[in-house]
Amino acid sequence: MAGKLKVTQVKSTISHIARNRATVRALGLRGIGSTSIVADNPATRGMVRQVRFLVSVEEVDEKRTETAAKGRSMVRGDAPASHRPEDGEKDTE
Repeated sequence: MAGKLKVTQVKSTISHIARNRATVRALGLRGIGSTSIVADNPATRGMVRQVRFLVSVEEVDEKRTETAAKGRSMVRGDAPASHRPEDGEKDTE
């Protein structure tokens, strides 16, 4: 159980008891279609089991999540192509 779980909310929490709504929020889910990656341990497995009719779960490799996080951080910090100087040109401003 050293990996991670990818939890996705597939049903609404409307008309469900407050305990189920709180569990879904504690898993990091904010609405239908939202996805969260959580640690794979007995506590989170128990939380997922309590709301199994509202979520879908996939096991994810830890290496895969680290690679994805690295790729996102590089893309987010990069300037759009229209704002980057061309290769060999220096920014004179």
